[in-house]
Amino acid sequence: MKTKILLTLLLISLMPAIAAAQLFPNLGGQRTGTTSLQFLKIGTSARATGMGESFVAVSDDITSLHYNPSGLVAFENNGITASYTQWFVDTKLANFGAVYHFGGSNAVGLNITSLQTEDMKVTTEYQPGGTGEFFRFSDLNIGLSYARQMTDQFSFGATRKYVREDLGELKIDGILGDIATSYRTGLGTSRFGIMISNFGGQLSPSGSVTLVSGSTVNSFQKFPPPTLFQLGFAIEPILNKENRLTTSVQLNSPTDNAENLNFGFEYAFKEFLFFRGGYKLNVDSENFSAGVGAKTVISFAHANFDYSLANYKELGISHRFTLNILFPNFK
Repeated sequence: MKTKILLTLLLISLMPAIAAAQLFPNLGGQRTGTTSLQFLKIGTSARATGMGESFVAVSDDITSLHYNPSGLVAFENNGITASYTQWFVDTKLANFGAVYHFGGSNAVGLNITSLQTEDMKVTTEYQPGGTGEFFRFSDLNIGLSYARQMTDQFSFGATRKYVREDLGELKIDGILGDIATSYRTGLGTSRFGIMISNFGGQLSPSGSVTLVSGSTVNSFQKFPPPTLFQLGFAIEPILNKENRLTTSVQLNSPTDNAENLNFGFEYAFKEFLFFRGGYKLNVDSENFSAGVGAKTVISFAHANFDYSLANYKELGISHRFTLNILFPNFK
């Protein structure tokens, strides 16, 4: 119990200390706008975003498909997940995933994410009101994940994914990967999570664009994907039959921005009602988030419904809804 209290106090005390000392100055801000496929950075889980996306060490449910695939072996049941995000400027993000466990210590999963806009008018310098044609911007991510429980304390996970971005007559597509681990220290419930996401080669658009002058452009610059390194720590300072409090902190090191910190917590009452909060430090576009959730039984399955809101300083509030359904794993 003393170990839990000390670790929790250390976790809480880090936040003002870092803010005061400016441990993470904006040394990487000059990298902004240097990568492609920005939709891969949008969170898909209402639970995770409600905790400020300080989730790489917490990942213990089916949404680990996106946040840390090694967490797929942290639970036993097979299941599906679906989420919807009301994004900005009339764009919508949808996510679907499924997980299957086998062999006692292995799991495989499928994750599909789609971002789409409404139809937009094609305009030119001479036809600012529109040419009569329309186009749509869309993104697609299809990932296959594998996770294995290597020991009682250590698990490993990896994802291989096909990504595609369509913008009118142009498209970008390629193969990227994620790799992640989870480690339980043995000190109470404390654990670490590490993940490197969206790594792969540089990508460039294919297709051609006809300019107003009549000339055609079919060669474009290459850009790297938004690779991200994440290191997280989580612990439960309160854990009994009726109450659970999970706290977490996460360091993020993106290739296209400055390093930043995420803080999050989740309070569960009888593993039935959930209340969450989070904060992002040294992130220009975001700061606080919050969320709620509930767990119930539907026939022979267990269902979790989660909602979160996240504040984007310039754009406003985004809303997310997630439904997870877990089925008995008949052996």
